[in-house]
Amino acid sequence: MLILAKSILGLTLGFVLAIIVAFLIIPVLKKLKAGQNVSRLINKRHLKKNGTPTIGGLIFIIPPLIAIAALAIKGSIEITSNLVIVLFVFVAYAILGFIDDFLKIKYHNNKGLSTITKLVAQIFIAVIFYTIYKHNGGTTNLEVTLLNIDWPLGWAYGIFILFLLVGTTNAVNITDGLDGLCGGLCVMAFLAYGVISWGSDWVVGYDGLAIFCFVLVGSILGFLLFNTHPARVFMGDTGSLALGGALASVAILSHHEMSLALIGGVFVIETLSSFIQIVAIRKFNRKVFLKAPLHHHFEELGWSEQDIVKVFWVVGFLLAMFGVIYGVWL
Repeated sequence: MLILAKSILGLTLGFVLAIIVAFLIIPVLKKLKAGQNVSRLINKRHLKKNGTPTIGGLIFIIPPLIAIAALAIKGSIEITSNLVIVLFVFVAYAILGFIDDFLKIKYHNNKGLSTITKLVAQIFIAVIFYTIYKHNGGTTNLEVTLLNIDWPLGWAYGIFILFLLVGTTNAVNITDGLDGLCGGLCVMAFLAYGVISWGSDWVVGYDGLAIFCFVLVGSILGFLLFNTHPARVFMGDTGSLALGGALASVAILSHHEMSLALIGGVFVIETLSSFIQIVAIRKFNRKVFLKAPLHHHFEELGWSEQDIVKVFWVVGFLLAMFGVIYGVWL
C-alpha cells in the first residue's frame, strides 16, 4: 500500500508541476517566436502546424528535477548513484536536444545539428554513462530470465549499453511526428518501468528509479494536455532525446534491458520502418511504405491523425503491460 501511495504521490506531483511550468513557458515560447518550421515533405495537413511553439519538452523535464530535489530535501528519497546517472542522462540529452532545437529556430529550417555531430554527442554521453555505471560497481552481465540465461559480457556490455542508449534515443525521436503520439507512448513505457523498478529490490536505489518514473509519467501527462491534437506546443528534440535517454537508462539500471524491446515495441517498429524504407530506396530504388516512419504511411492512406495516435497508443499500452508481465513474473 505504501508503494502505491508513493507512486500516486509522484505521479500527482509531476502532473501539477508540469501544468504550472506549461503556463509559464508556453507564453514565453510564443513571445520569443520559438516556432516549429514544418517541412513541406510531410503530409500537407501538417502545414497548418507551422509556427507552433517547440522546445515544449521543458514542460516535463523541469518538474522531475524539482520534485526529486524537494523529496530529497524532505528525506523522502535517497540520492543514489543510479538516480544520479538517470538524471545526468536525462539532462544531458535534453541539453543536446535544446541546442538542436535552438539552431533550427535561429536559422528557420529543420537542419539543426548535423547528423554526425548529434551522433558523436550521443555516444559521448553514453560513454560517460557507462564510466559512472562501471565505477559504481554496475554488473556487466546480461540476463534473460525467461530462458534462464546469464551472459557475462565484460567489455562488450559497454558496446551494448552504447547501442541501447543511442538507439532508444533516436527511436523515440523518430516517433515524435504526430500530436501526442510520442508523449502518450512514453507515459506507458515509463509507467511499465516504474512498476518493474519497484519489483527490482536487489538494485541499489530501486525505489528512487521507480519514483523518478512515476513523477515523469505525471509530468508527461501534464504536457499532453497541451500537446494532444491540435497541439499548442511540441516537445521538440529537447523532449524526445531526454525521454529516449532516460528510458534506456532506467531499463539498464533496473537490469531489465531486454524488456525494452517489448515495452518500447512501437518505437522499434517506427525505427525499423524508416530503416527498411531507406534501404529499399537506396538499394532497389523503390518504396516499401508510402512514407516513413510508419505513422506517416497511415497518414498517406487517409487515416486521421487522431485515429493513428489512438491505435498506436493501444498497441503501446498492450506491449507495455506484456513487458511488465515479462519483467516482473517471467
